[in-house]
Amino acid sequence: MARILVTGGAGYVGSVCCSRLLEQGHQVTVVDNLSTGHADAVPPGAEFRFGDIGDRTAMTEILSEQGFDVVFHFAAKALIPESISNPGSFFDSNVATSIALLETVRSAGIKRFVFSSTAAVYGNPNGIPIEEGHPKNPVNAYGESKLMLERALHWYAVAYGWTVASFRYFNASGATATIGEDHRPETHIIPVLLQTAKGERECFDIYGEDYPTPDGTCLRDYVHVLDIAEAHLLALQAPQRPAMTAYNIGTGSSHSVREVVQVVEDVVGKRLRTRKTSRRVGDPAVLCASPRRLMDELGWRPRFSELHRIVESAWNWMNSHPNGHGEPKSDLSTQSSGYR
Repeated sequence: MARILVTGGAGYVGSVCCSRLLEQGHQVTVVDNLSTGHADAVPPGAEFRFGDIGDRTAMTEILSEQGFDVVFHFAAKALIPESISNPGSFFDSNVATSIALLETVRSAGIKRFVFSSTAAVYGNPNGIPIEEGHPKNPVNAYGESKLMLERALHWYAVAYGWTVASFRYFNASGATATIGEDHRPETHIIPVLLQTAKGERECFDIYGEDYPTPDGTCLRDYVHVLDIAEAHLLALQAPQRPAMTAYNIGTGSSHSVREVVQVVEDVVGKRLRTRKTSRRVGDPAVLCASPRRLMDELGWRPRFSELHRIVESAWNWMNSHPNGHGEPKSDLSTQSSGYR
């Protein structure tokens, strides 16, 4: 059993990962400021501490209370359009605040670190499928901020002997029976389509139908959140060695926007209203992972990432949770001591 500190464990991927860690008997402590996460998403059995990971005094106190074996770092700003219009907040939250966390972790003597990164570090790919050694040319501040922290983690591994796994997610999707996507605002294609099916949106916008793909719409690699969580569990079993190793988490196959619309229509049993609109800046025609390193080195296999299964799980969760996880709560004044 490992003692694991999870930053951002009230978020979508972080909370699912916490659930799986607890199922395997690990001890989990979540730190989250609930700016975008949901307290209701933190699974029973995890200790929840309300706070900001950039607060070195508070984090030092938390880290000194228990001898943590590893840190899983999910906390980050992740809304790509906002990262283009307001990049400073992303470098502040995803880089400066994270460096403060790394220094606190280093002071606590923890040398194992698992980082939630993104395929956005690659930018527009030169070839498909994308391997980890592909050139890194982010086209938005979100991807750039994640890449900057990856580079910092490389030097922490070199200088301080850290063992770091950096997981570059492609399109995280799907739900468990209790946890699903509940972003405010929602920008991910599957929940947006499902909101359209429920009448919460007038129609679904297709951003560009003139890409060099079979049906003219973008192709993306969708991976179930449970398969993402499984990769994190496997990282715990990997041998410790002083290095920062990056792994793609994707299936190696991709689906077009039109294909996703069709699968959603099949699952919900109705036609959806769609509307053609112009391309978005920075959208590559195709994003598809090569997960070969993750498979070869950690023994990972995608077990839940068939597209119909992904959509069905998300639809089931949305129908059983009509209000999602509730509104995010980030008002420190509601917390008597800043923690609970």
